[in-house]
Amino acid sequence: MATQIEDTVHLPTSAVAGPEMEALAPFYRDWRWTGTIRPGGMGPGSPEMTGTGRATCRLIQDGLWFDCDFEQVQRLTDGSPVLTWRLHWITGWDPAAGEYRASSADNNGPTLAIYRGRIDGDALVYESLQEALPRIRLTWTLIDRDHATWRNECTLDGFTWTLIEEYQMEIGAIS
Repeated sequence: MATQIEDTVHLPTSAVAGPEMEALAPFYRDWRWTGTIRPGGMGPGSPEMTGTGRATCRLIQDGLWFDCDFEQVQRLTDGSPVLTWRLHWITGWDPAAGEYRASSADNNGPTLAIYRGRIDGDALVYESLQEALPRIRLTWTLIDRDHATWRNECTLDGFTWTLIEEYQMEIGAIS
């Protein structure tokens, strides 16, 4: 009788990372970058700015999620400091949704957001999950093993995307 009971017991198991996480790995490394924030990108009337930043990323929970911290110093074009932006990003494959999902928490607002993502060739694209406007689209494009670009775009109407900022990235966190 004990054998019969043991045969019907189903113990839960932990999730296991799949090939979807391997596909994310080239996008989530320790990066440093420089770039430009467009006039109006930080709100109506905001001036053009430069940004210099870094990202540190690591796998957590047995490779199921990438856990990243982003930090960027933004300056006016004359070099005057404006702000230091910080963001915490968690991303991974959501098998129930059949797509990448990400969450971000940052100090501009502060804002907490959820994104859906996909890999399209050498590009990793995330869009805000909420239906309400405005929505954000974030795109990482791999140039080669050690270089990428990162773009942040916004839509106010759900159809037309406007560039907010764009950065040239290279491997290696700034200390």
